[in-house]
Amino acid sequence: MNDAIDAFPIHIPDAELDDLDDRLARTRWPDAGTVDDGSQGPQRGRIQALVERWRGGYDWRATEALLNGWGSSRTVIDGLGFHFLHIRSPEPGATPLLLTHGWPGSILEFRDVIGPLTQPRAHGGQASDAFHLVIPSLPGFGFSDKPTAPGWGVGRTALAFAALMRRLGYGDRWVAQGGDWGAAVTTALAHMRAPGLAGIHLNMVMFHPTEQEIGEATPEERRMLDDAARYHKEYSAYMQLQCTRPQSLAFALADSPAGLAGWLYALFQDVSDTQGQPEKTIALDHLIDDVMLYWLPNAGPSAARFYWEAAREMASGMPTGPVPLPAGVSMFPGEQVRLSERWAASRFADLRFFGEAEHGGHFAAMENPSAFIEHVRATFRTMR
Repeated sequence: MNDAIDAFPIHIPDAELDDLDDRLARTRWPDAGTVDDGSQGPQRGRIQALVERWRGGYDWRATEALLNGWGSSRTVIDGLGFHFLHIRSPEPGATPLLLTHGWPGSILEFRDVIGPLTQPRAHGGQASDAFHLVIPSLPGFGFSDKPTAPGWGVGRTALAFAALMRRLGYGDRWVAQGGDWGAAVTTALAHMRAPGLAGIHLNMVMFHPTEQEIGEATPEERRMLDDAARYHKEYSAYMQLQCTRPQSLAFALADSPAGLAGWLYALFQDVSDTQGQPEKTIALDHLIDDVMLYWLPNAGPSAARFYWEAAREMASGMPTGPVPLPAGVSMFPGEQVRLSERWAASRFADLRFFGEAEHGGHFAAMENPSAFIEHVRATFRTMR
């Protein structure tokens, strides 16, 4: 059995970057559409501006150096290779923290919180707030391997990540955080009571309101229900496609970098707290970095298939009942699927923290890193 943890320095050959530039230069653009807003999807001008920056001024090599400086590593678990970042805190009493991203995010979702979480005294915190960070790419995402057979859904991923924490020497006590698919994986870890897992923090909770909750909703809860209904009606086409026919999309995502960028950008547009203009809050180069972690390893198709896997997993039955471990929950106002504290209380057996940020959306660590950091610290302070 090979339990090796290997350094995984990333260095994309110049020829691949030249090919990308050539493809971008030869983009065949669609017409502008028939509306002057984002109601039909990303506006042509916004993707053209992204591509213009991508071709002139954006520096992949700088991002590559960042990733390599953050302990870019690889290990094989359950037959699949996982890429992850491993950033140890200089504080001797730091708590190991597993951070799990979602779609269309990546391990770079957490770039702005790495410093404060690992070196809190340099960022307004206390030594006791320090974390050793483990940030893996989901199966089929980024530089993790692409599954070649069905079965890699939320539950199997959670088992693999628990094994990763043990393999890194963190099996005695660790905590976990996630949003989007990362929230699903983190919740699964709690339900399976992964060895050593002391508690979790979520910035998204996957839930369905009960008929009683709907009937007794306060005005604020009614707004939450309305936002969720709008998400399902107007914004969720990507999910329906990726849950049912991801391979019909795969050819476009693998062949066209501009097409891939448009597909990913749509979610940053629709579920961030940016009035449909993610560049107002998230640096354009950071958006391009995110696209690169799908383009360079050709992970667009395999990442989309994670939805297909999860849909079948959910159909066959996922754990139900209150989350059994201590938990913290953060709600960001631009998140389309939100729940109130009283709704959360019935879904967590031991809810230690519930926080509401003043701004930010689905990509919490990117949009409002200060609130994200504050809420993560507050949650896990209750579990020392």
